[in-house]
Amino acid sequence: MMKVLAMVLLGFGLTAGAVMASVEDQIRARIEPVGTVCVDGEDCGDIATSAAPAQASSGPRSGDEVYTAACQACHASGAAGAPILGDQEAWSSRVDKGLETLVTHAIEGFNAMPAKGGCASCSDEDIQVAVEYMVSELE
Repeated sequence: MMKVLAMVLLGFGLTAGAVMASVEDQIRARIEPVGTVCVDGEDCGDIATSAAPAQASSGPRSGDEVYTAACQACHASGAAGAPILGDQEAWSSRVDKGLETLVTHAIEGFNAMPAKGGCASCSDEDIQVAVEYMVSELE
């Protein structure tokens, strides 16, 4: 009887060991890394390790382009008190302060208008040409 019991226990032990090994393999498969890091200069097969050079800008955008992309949201509807494009009365007191002041306010922000009208991708030059465009629409 003891031999039978020993054989049964040995069988269970081997089966349990095989099951545990299978579970451990499944766990390893679930937690293995999903990617690798390839450092610039290392041979990483067909993976490019250097960023593509940035394309050269085709030059500054026109005032109309900047206005349409960044300024139109407020200056077409008058949101937050923004003077509407072409509204002589709304712009007159602002234009009287001079173009330089208008550009400075547009770049730095003024009253409810955030700096650069909230256009993080706009350069100071973009903002200047947009202001010049909006003022030119008054004439």
